[in-house]
Amino acid sequence: MDARTYPAKATPKSQRTRARILDAAMRLFAEMGYHAATNAVIADAAQLTRGAMLYHFATREELVEAAIAHIELHRARLFEQAASGPATPGVDAAEHAIDVYWSMLHELPFQAFAELEAAARTDPMLDERLASARSAFDHAQLGGDRFGAMVQAGDDPRFQTSRDLGRFLLEGLAKGSMTYDEIARRERLLTVVKRAVRMLNRKGDLHDLWTD
Repeated sequence: MDARTYPAKATPKSQRTRARILDAAMRLFAEMGYHAATNAVIADAAQLTRGAMLYHFATREELVEAAIAHIELHRARLFEQAASGPATPGVDAAEHAIDVYWSMLHELPFQAFAELEAAARTDPMLDERLASARSAFDHAQLGGDRFGAMVQAGDDPRFQTSRDLGRFLLEGLAKGSMTYDEIARRERLLTVVKRAVRMLNRKGDLHDLWTD
């Protein structure tokens, strides 16, 4: 078979180039925004010519689809690292999970994904390509891995609500803007989130939060 019939993307050198492009895309999405990080800007950051960029990603759609998968891979690796860490004696599992997830939300892969979600509200192509990644991430919380595993909660509606409460409050807090007393206000909010999640996880203190 003619060597030219083999896709260049399958060679080790080409895989390294693709990884460099996708690393640049993830960083630029987080730093300058989805729309500003055009394919040409990403190619320049990856030290490639426009022609070389087109060789690997001929369209914006191809690049976006690959970048989403790349970002999700890096988000999963952050969870794996957190899950493999040793438990700290005497530290509540839910509180630890909240601290860890809060830290993750400020890591590059999560910042890049948050930017894509924001841009997707007015970009149908991006919204369509994000759909499966959003669904997979959401279902991963229910399945007990990722955030659910760190919280060490069960699978019934009450425990699912504790995970959702912690997760979505943290994500909202990470996206919000505080114009004064940021550190003190943030710490108070994190403390309340921890208490609320702990109350839902423990059967003795539910009445003020759980409706059943």
